[in-house]
Amino acid sequence: MEIEFLGTGAGSPGKFRNVSSTALRLLDERNSVWLFDVGEATQHQILRTTLKPRKIDKIFITHLHGDHIFGLPGLLSSRSFQGGNSALTIYGPKGIRDFVEVSMRVSETKLSYKIHYQEIAADGLVFEDDKFQVYAQHLDHKIECFGYRVVEKDHPGELQVDKLREAKIPSGPVYGKLKLGETVTLPDGRTINGQDFLGPAQPGRIVALLGDTRQTKNAERLAKDADVLVHESTFAKGESKLARSYYHSTNIQAAELAKRMHVKMLLLNHISARYTGKMAQDLQHQAREIFHNTRVVKDFDEVDVPFQKLTTKGDEQ
Repeated sequence: MEIEFLGTGAGSPGKFRNVSSTALRLLDERNSVWLFDVGEATQHQILRTTLKPRKIDKIFITHLHGDHIFGLPGLLSSRSFQGGNSALTIYGPKGIRDFVEVSMRVSETKLSYKIHYQEIAADGLVFEDDKFQVYAQHLDHKIECFGYRVVEKDHPGELQVDKLREAKIPSGPVYGKLKLGETVTLPDGRTINGQDFLGPAQPGRIVALLGDTRQTKNAERLAKDADVLVHESTFAKGESKLARSYYHSTNIQAAELAKRMHVKMLLLNHISARYTGKMAQDLQHQAREIFHNTRVVKDFDEVDVPFQKLTTKGDEQ
C-alpha cells in the first residue's frame, strides 16, 4: 500500500503544485488504484508516473469545488483509450453524477466501460470487500464535503512451519489448508487444527484522507489511530481565524488533531500558493513542534504505508 500525490496545491494550479488529487496504490493488495479527488490536469500528472488509468477502479470525491473535480471528465475519457474496459465506481456528494453525465453528454463522449455512482447521503460505511472497508464522514466546508477512512482488514497470522515439523506433520497440500486455519485429518489419524499453528494476526492498516474542512468532531472519528492521516494545510500558524472564515484548517490544527487521535504519520497537503520554498518548509517545522512525524508533501511524492511491527511481551519489557 502506497500513497502517491498527484496534486498538493489549493485553489488553482501553480508552478510547483497542481490541484488536489491523491492516489492510493493497492497493487499488491487488490491489483488496483483508488483516486481521491481529481483536480484539473490530473491525467497530465499521471503521465509522469507509473500509474495506469486502467488500474483505477474507484474514485472518491470529497466535494464539488472545481479544484477537486475539474480533471474528472478528461481522465474518464482517456481511460477508454488506455485499455480501461472494466467498470469504475465514483463515490461522492450528491451532484457528482450530474457533473460527469452532463460533461459526457455535452462533449459527446462515449466510454468503453460502465460507471457506477454512489452519491453519499449519510455518514458510515460506503464500501466493503474481503480486504477493505471505506467509511465516509461529513466535514465542515462551504459546501457538502467528506473525508474518507480506508481500513484494511487484518491479515491472517503466518503458518509456523517449525512448529509443524516438531509435531512431525509432513509437508504438502495439508500445509495450505492449515494456513487457512482449517482442521484436517492426517493419514495417521491425527486431527490437526490449523489455528494452533498460526502466528498472531497482522493488524491491517488505516489511512484517513480528509477533504477541505474546519476542525470538526468527524475529523477525529476519521483520524483515530490511523497509520497515515492526509490533512489539508491551507493556512499556517497564527492564521486560525482566517482559516475558519474560509472553512479551512491550519498546519497547527492538523498537527494537534494527529497528536490527539494517536495518528502515526501526518501528511500535509492542499498547500496555498502563498507558501513556496522555505515558507512551505516552515509549515512543516511549525507542525513538527506539536507532532514530530509530520511531512509537507509535494507533487509526485510517494509514501509507503508500513505494517506496524508486532510486539510480544518480551519486546515490551
